[in-house]
Amino acid sequence: MSANERIPALAREIVERYTAAGWTLATAESCTGGLVAGAITEIAGSSAVLDRGFVTYSNCAKIELLGVMEAALDAHGAVSQAVARQMAEGARERAGVTVAVSITGIAGPGGGTALKPVGLVHFACAGPKGTVHREERFGDIGRAGIRERSVVVALGLLVSALRA
Repeated sequence: MSANERIPALAREIVERYTAAGWTLATAESCTGGLVAGAITEIAGSSAVLDRGFVTYSNCAKIELLGVMEAALDAHGAVSQAVARQMAEGARERAGVTVAVSITGIAGPGGGTALKPVGLVHFACAGPKGTVHREERFGDIGRAGIRERSVVVALGLLVSALRA
């Protein structure tokens, strides 16, 4: 199944299962620019579960809206496990939701380095059982491909949060 086919199926599963569980969620997105929240809102009934989406593309937005520590950005950079975790935890706390997912990465075509190449994306999902992190290295498959695959991973993390 392609990413284009998986996204609506995952979003529908999230809306149905979160509604049944009485759970709410928020997104904290950087390189995906709101695509995860957009995928969820494509599903009728999503207002029962999606509280808000934070699009925090700049470091300043990550600090102001999500409470990401400037020290973490200085020490690890925006595309890092530490920042992804703080983004998810900050979104969950500030929105007062059951679960929050975050995405921060390098979608390209520029911006990559030897240590942080184009296609590197960090995810975190903060929920009742704690925060999980996931790192993906999609490779330089094009900006749209990296963003699309990132949406699939983020939605998958939201589904997994129900099983934890």
